[in-house]
Amino acid sequence: MPADQAIFQQLGSWKEKLQRYEPFYWANPHYQEPSGSRFSFEDVLDAEARLNRFKPFLSAAFPDSGLQDGLIESPLVEIPSMREVLARRLRIRLPAEDQLLLKCDHALPISGSIKARGGIYEVLKYAEKLALEDGWLSLDQDYSRLAEAKARQFFSQFRLVAGSTGNLGLSIGIIGRALGFGVDIHMSADARAWKKDKLRSIGVTVHEHTGDFSAAVTLGRRQALSQLNTHFIDDENSADLFFGYSVAAVRLKSQLEQLGRVVDETHPLIVYLPCGVGGGPGGITFGLKQIFGNAVHCVIAEPAHAPAMMVGLMIGGQIPIAVQDIGLDGVTAADGLAVGCASAFVRNEIASLVSGCYTVTDEELFRYLALLSQSESIQIEPSACAGFGGLKYRQEILPEQFESAVHLVWSTGGNMVPEGEMSAYLSRGNFLLEKFVS
Repeated sequence: MPADQAIFQQLGSWKEKLQRYEPFYWANPHYQEPSGSRFSFEDVLDAEARLNRFKPFLSAAFPDSGLQDGLIESPLVEIPSMREVLARRLRIRLPAEDQLLLKCDHALPISGSIKARGGIYEVLKYAEKLALEDGWLSLDQDYSRLAEAKARQFFSQFRLVAGSTGNLGLSIGIIGRALGFGVDIHMSADARAWKKDKLRSIGVTVHEHTGDFSAAVTLGRRQALSQLNTHFIDDENSADLFFGYSVAAVRLKSQLEQLGRVVDETHPLIVYLPCGVGGGPGGITFGLKQIFGNAVHCVIAEPAHAPAMMVGLMIGGQIPIAVQDIGLDGVTAADGLAVGCASAFVRNEIASLVSGCYTVTDEELFRYLALLSQSESIQIEPSACAGFGGLKYRQEILPEQFESAVHLVWSTGGNMVPEGEMSAYLSRGNFLLEKFVS
């Protein structure tokens, strides 16, 4: 049987919905089966400890970034007005007891997106390794010395290379240049011009490619392999990125406790995670399942034109699969999610951890963007709005009756978007809301 026919057979009845770009929810049939992960909660705690060691450096290097005690963290807020407007305007029905929270990673210090977790963490880990090996840093020293001129001169011998659709490149570029590294970022054609301009303004070499995200990663990897003293940050296969993201789960537990939110199997937590290549939502899912077990339900959100993780999970196994292989174009305004092929590494790690996946249209993303701005005065990128699309699938995610559920939408980016660009997003969203008939 030809490979494409075998793939279509495995997709079964979902193939037609995918090819029609029809939004839908897919329940993961392998949810809660043993995964055999080689990782543990100790890996998450190790990443958290490393980030804590770097707090003095981050405070010294970014004094005006909004860091609190050197901590890269975002607020967790309740958004009752958005909950009301979603129910009224879009007829998304939630039980009266259910609560809606927003995890504001669009407001993360330094680079303003979820990529500040994984991208910055991997660069810091690499910098620590180099400094420890060279002997001028020890684990018990004050890491603020990494902000000194001597450190920048030392790190200038080394280069960082990555492929990115935008936000990961921003995070790596900003932290890399702050430490003194040379930085090369390979950007896909759909990356926003303002992100490329920002990187160039801080001394990052930006390589533009006509292909998609996977092409940018491949070319970045090729460059790194051809150069000495070069570290390639592999968005498709990096455990360091994965664990940088996973630390968010530890922080979220404390924030939920501070808000007085009970999370247990009768008061479940449902987390809606926008997904591109998969590192961010994958790492967060891993961390949350380590902490909350069956009381948390993690759901992947993707554009209808680029549901790379959904398709990968549907196919399963080790088959490399891109959305283009099943006839999709991969074209979406959600540039951070414009990925043809999800990370096989992440897919295998979360294959039994995610409750399911769903798709959203670009039109939905812009409507959610406009509604959030109108109702809560919060402005985020279109891709960061994908989480709101999952609320209408509440009954499919949790068919049982519970006393109440906490719905948490993970907002992944937006506070570095230029004013003119955000104004254009809002204009499009408001136009689509006026046209929308529920």
